[in-house]
Amino acid sequence: SKLARLFQHPLYNIPIPEVTEKDKLFVVNPMEKFSLHSSGSDEWVSSSKAETLLPTGKTAYDTYPTWLKFHIGINRYELYPRQDPLMPTLLQDLATQRIISSVQKSGGTQLKLIMTFPNYGQALFKPMKQTRDQETPIDFFYFSDFERHNAEIAAFHLDRILDFRRIPPVSGRLVNITKEIRDITTDKKLAKTFFISPAGNICFYGECSYYCSTEHALCGKPDRLEGSMAALLPDKTLAKRRSWRSPWRRSYHKSKKAEWELNPNYCAQVRKTPPYDKGHRLLNLIDMTVLDFLMGNMDRHHYETFEKFGNDTFLLHLDNGRGFGTHSRDEPSILAPLQQCCSMKKSTYLRLQLLATQPYRLSDLLREALATDPLAPILAEPHLRALDRRLGKVLAVVGHCLAR
Repeated sequence: SKLARLFQHPLYNIPIPEVTEKDKLFVVNPMEKFSLHSSGSDEWVSSSKAETLLPTGKTAYDTYPTWLKFHIGINRYELYPRQDPLMPTLLQDLATQRIISSVQKSGGTQLKLIMTFPNYGQALFKPMKQTRDQETPIDFFYFSDFERHNAEIAAFHLDRILDFRRIPPVSGRLVNITKEIRDITTDKKLAKTFFISPAGNICFYGECSYYCSTEHALCGKPDRLEGSMAALLPDKTLAKRRSWRSPWRRSYHKSKKAEWELNPNYCAQVRKTPPYDKGHRLLNLIDMTVLDFLMGNMDRHHYETFEKFGNDTFLLHLDNGRGFGTHSRDEPSILAPLQQCCSMKKSTYLRLQLLATQPYRLSDLLREALATDPLAPILAEPHLRALDRRLGKVLAVVGHCLAR
């Protein structure tokens, strides 16, 4: 396994700083056993009288469902550890746990559902909108593109291979529209949008600001629909997140350009502006830029951080559905932060160089990682080949910077 060899490489074993109590998102008493709220509300309550060792011989931590262990493991430096023993179980839960509730997620331009499991874990479901081999039409503006379920799955694995580990775990899943959405939804607005197509397939379209109409309905075969299931982050009432507008945000206008597209010295003013004037924030943003360029994602207008950790923490790479839309062309403007700032973390640069070598070729690693997903194959071959070409271009930009 190339992937196993990669994760054993010294560059993938650089230790993170020591994690103190204040560096953890949640501080949990290890003697507390967690049990489901008997009232049926979707809360976990602690029974503080629990013994450190339960009668079964297990510790209290063993009583937590996998999603809760994932939340408890989040710290200032990483969303999940490199050699995370929870990951296979968490991905399997997303793919197989029984769905007991489906409601539409409010906001956003396209339809997304929040699915709840019997152990109160929740996932964000993005349904399939186009096939693997369809490319985004060349006349489409980036902001009117579809969100792709397979891009969400591929983005999670790519982010892990790059050793960023800033995307919550995502698995593919085949959902039964009738039993797992229509028959169990309590969302009246969503319920009104189900119909049977002339071909006899079950369809629905929900409510949103873009593709939510009969013309853009999501249809099963006859009621089976592919989608991505992403583990939800802790509720914002428990762990506040701050949303930051990206300095290299696009204009989201058909003809206007953003300031960074007109001013080649734009980075100089970003460097003087908090939070980019100190710490790793700018370097973390450039990491995200590399991820987006490799995926071809032009839709990164905001990013989020956990408020508890202030400026000294990683950026969450959420919402990656507009990646992997085109393999035949690359979008150099995505790399503007790297080109204009000529800065990159040394560890990121060394890993990118490693991923450009034959034994650790990026396309081979992602192909291997995606092969384990229930919906494999996730990406068409041309998308995998495009990764190697794009990685070469990122390294070329760094080469120009070094020469300068």
